[in-house]
Amino acid sequence: MLLLPGRGLLLGLAAVAVAVMAARLMSWWSLSAGFRLFVPGELARYRGGPGDPGLYLALLGRIYDVSSGRRHYEPGAHYSGFAGRDASRAFVTGDYSEAGLVDDVSDLSFSEMLTLQNWLSFYEKNYEFVGRVIGRFYGEDGLPMPELTQVEAMITKGLEENKQELKEKQKFPPCNAEWSSTRGSRFWCSQKRLVSPWETELSTLREIHKFMLLRSPLSFYLQWRCEQRLDWRPQEAV
Repeated sequence: MLLLPGRGLLLGLAAVAVAVMAARLMSWWSLSAGFRLFVPGELARYRGGPGDPGLYLALLGRIYDVSSGRRHYEPGAHYSGFAGRDASRAFVTGDYSEAGLVDDVSDLSFSEMLTLQNWLSFYEKNYEFVGRVIGRFYGEDGLPMPELTQVEAMITKGLEENKQELKEKQKFPPCNAEWSSTRGSRFWCSQKRLVSPWETELSTLREIHKFMLLRSPLSFYLQWRCEQRLDWRPQEAV
């Protein structure tokens, strides 16, 4: 008979997911064979126009061949500004002006760094990695620069903070306060049900970029158990 695991186990799995994502980031950014190094001027030739050698874009210094998505990135397309350069900042800000299409992400928040990481996962999954840009994130030897190490640390920290935030939301339901001249002060907490521990831990795993556990039979069983507890009451969490 399948037994429902405790919260400790699920929290442990969430921690493992953070570690796995950190290891994946390291594998993406560490030195590996079979890629080219581009200087920015060389990458700028890959805009997808007539006579151009290809259609590339870069994100956090990693270059992807986006020819299969040409309609999105070719000259005149909505995202054409990303082609032939590293415009990492614009993936978060949505500023597609020349001033915004830059690779400086030094002042982004943890959550904005997670947005970049989501985009990086998207390009890793859907497009071919072809090389690295020499500059802000990679040196002439193709190895990560200190700024890339800082980005990696912020992404890992952001994942951990997301997990902690979800735990806090589970412990403390939202409360409200109001004052009026006729009724005076009033303070109350939300009547919404508390999210069950199982739902919280599964949500944590989903936030950590759909960790592989979510596709396992165990995860579907846990989700089913959550759905059976829609009558969850605050007093049950005491």
